[in-house]
Amino acid sequence: MRILVLHGPNLNLFGRREPHIYGTTTLAEIDAMLAGLARELGVELATIQSNHEGALIDFLHENIDSAQGAIVNPAGLTQHGVPLHDAIKAMPFPTLEIHLSNIAARESWRTHSIISPAVRGTIQGLGPNSYLLGLRGVVAMAKAATA
Repeated sequence: MRILVLHGPNLNLFGRREPHIYGTTTLAEIDAMLAGLARELGVELATIQSNHEGALIDFLHENIDSAQGAIVNPAGLTQHGVPLHDAIKAMPFPTLEIHLSNIAARESWRTHSIISPAVRGTIQGLGPNSYLLGLRGVVAMAKAATA
């Protein structure tokens, strides 16, 4: 089973950018945690981080026939990423939206996600555990879909 992990704009700055909101865990550390959990779950991960929406969309398109699920942290595309929303909706596999912070408790303009209607669910506010729970969730959904 192959699961995609998409990290959106500025997430390469995890650990440095606003640590009072996002914590001090780096993106490399999150990816290492995900890789360890993927080994435990017996799944393969394909991961991308990009500051460009088109690269994330291209990654989804390139993997449309080889992946069984995805977790996506759209970051700044959460509120305005219409093309990313449309690409997620076109995927034949379950996708979860992930956020380290609780976007519902942040600035009012952050509370609305244009991505949420395109995904099966959202996990937010749990720091790096949001990613780990998201991976467990999407693997369970993908397994259920093939059962």
